[in-house]
Amino acid sequence: MTYASIPVAAEASPPPSIRHGTPAFRRTNLALFAAGFATFGLLYCVQPLMPEFSKHYGVSEAVSALSLSLTTGVLAFAMLFAGALSDAWGRKSVMVASLLSSALLVLLSAAMPNWPALLVVRTVLGLTLSGLPAVAMTYLGEEMHAESLGLGMGLYISGSAVGGMGGRLITGVLTDFFDWRIGVAVVGVIGLLAAWIFARALPPSRHFVAQPLHWRVVLARFTGMFHDRGLPWLFVEGFLLLGAFVTVYNYLGYRLLAPPYSLSQAVVGLIFGIYLVGTFSSAWMGHLAGKLGRRKVLWMALALMLVGVAFTMTAPLWLVLPGVVAVTFGFFGGHSIVSSWVGRRAGPAKAQAASVYLFCYYMGSSIAGASGGLFYASHGWNGVALFVGALVLAGLVISLWLIRLPPLVDVPTLPTPMSTGAMP
Repeated sequence: MTYASIPVAAEASPPPSIRHGTPAFRRTNLALFAAGFATFGLLYCVQPLMPEFSKHYGVSEAVSALSLSLTTGVLAFAMLFAGALSDAWGRKSVMVASLLSSALLVLLSAAMPNWPALLVVRTVLGLTLSGLPAVAMTYLGEEMHAESLGLGMGLYISGSAVGGMGGRLITGVLTDFFDWRIGVAVVGVIGLLAAWIFARALPPSRHFVAQPLHWRVVLARFTGMFHDRGLPWLFVEGFLLLGAFVTVYNYLGYRLLAPPYSLSQAVVGLIFGIYLVGTFSSAWMGHLAGKLGRRKVLWMALALMLVGVAFTMTAPLWLVLPGVVAVTFGFFGGHSIVSSWVGRRAGPAKAQAASVYLFCYYMGSSIAGASGGLFYASHGWNGVALFVGALVLAGLVISLWLIRLPPLVDVPTLPTPMSTGAMP
C-alpha cells in the first residue's frame, strides 16, 4: 500500500460567510431591517412630541428633550455590557429579548399618567433597547463576508432610517388627529410585529462560539482597543455625527410650529419623511466606501452635512427643507461608513469596539441633544445651527485626519479563541 492510497481526514473548514446575492443574505437583511425599523421607531417616536409635551406638561424645551435624552443616555452605558453578555448568551437570543421587551415598554409608556412616570419608563427603555444595536453590529461583522459587510451594514442602517422616520411620522400625524398616546401605542404594536419577523427570519449564528463572562478579559479588550490609532477617533466621530443630527431634529419641530411657518403637528410629522433619504444614502455610501475606500468617502458625508446646516439658517422654507435633507443624507452615509470601519479595525475586540462606538454615538444624542435646548432658548434656531455646525466641522477635521491612517491588510474572518463572539 502506498502512502497516496491512505485516506487522510480533511480539515474541517469554517462555515462560509454570508455573501451578497444569496438567500441567507436576503433573510439576514429582512430580519435586521425589521430590527432596525423597530429599534429606532421605538426610540425616536417621542421626538416630534416634544412641543406637545412642553404644552401638555408645562415643561421647557430642554426638559421635554429628556424624554429622548434619558433613553439614549442609559442606552449608551448599557451597550458597554450588551456585547459581553451576548458573548455568553448568544447573539440572536439577546436581540429577540431586547426587541420584545422594548415594544412592551413603549406600549406601557402610552398609559403613563404623568411626566415623571413617563420619564421612568423611557429611562428603562434605554436599558432594554441596548441588546439590539451593539449586538446587531457584532452579528453582521461575524456572519457577513468582508466584501458584503459595507452593503449589509448599510441596509441595516436603512431599516433604522425607515424606523426612525416611521416612529416620528406615526406619532406626529396621529397626535394631530387623535392623541399622542394613540400614536405611541401604535408604534409599540408595530414593534411587537417587527420582533416576530426578526425572530423568524434571522439565520442562526454560524461563526459564534459562546464564551463565559470573564470580566478581566473583557476589560483587557476594552483597554486594548485604544492602542489602535484610528479607533478612538472613529468613536469621537460617532459622538459628533449623532449629536449633530439629533439636535437638528429635536428642535426643528419647535421652529416649524412657530411663526412665520406656523405648521400643524401633522405637517411637521410628515416632514420627518425626509428620513427616507437615509434608506438610500446609508446603503449607497456604504457600498461606495467599500469600493473606493472609507477614507475617501467619509469627509464628503460630513461636508454635505455642514452645507445643509448652513441652508437651515435661511428663512425660506424651500431652502430650509433641502438643508435638512442634506444633513440627513450626510448623517446616514457617514454613520454607515464609520460603523463598518470600526468593525474592520477592531481585531479580536470586535464586540467591545461596537459597544464603545455606540456608547459614544448615543452619548452624542443625549448630551448634544439636550444641550441644543439651551441654545434654542437663548438664541433661537440660529443658536442651534451654530452649535450643530461646530460639531460637524469638528467631525470633518477628524475625517480629513483619518485619511492619513495606513490601510489595514484584509485577513480572513475565522473564529479563534480570542475573536469568536466579536465583530470584524
